[in-house]
Amino acid sequence: IFEPLAAASINVDMIIQNVGRDKGETDVTFTVPQADLARAQALLEDRRDEIGYNRLITDSKIAKISVVGVGMKSHAGVAATMFQALADRGINIQAITTSEIKVSVMIDEDETELAVRVLHTAYGLDAADEAV
Repeated sequence: IFEPLAAASINVDMIIQNVGRDKGETDVTFTVPQADLARAQALLEDRRDEIGYNRLITDSKIAKISVVGVGMKSHAGVAATMFQALADRGINIQAITTSEIKVSVMIDEDETELAVRVLHTAYGLDAADEAV
């Protein structure tokens, strides 16, 4: 999947793999820039037999929201705060990826502005705005 995308200079960001329980299938979810979506889809469809995948499902109506900071390694609960704040506002998380300094979630693009405001408040950044 990823070699043809790399060869076409299509950047892949979030990558999540799940082993499905039905029929032993494996699901792979990944994101590409919206500007590259149609090209990525066509490229993968052209190589379907070579790759050997069952189906390709795309969604262009998503957004990625990230909480980033080097202090995340030493501060417990950053992800829990993020997930709880979004859940409290009914914002569904479709996918999650993490690293030592970043937690990213994929959500419906219609909820982007609300999610950013909710997280801004959850991490106490509103107080910083008022002090300026």
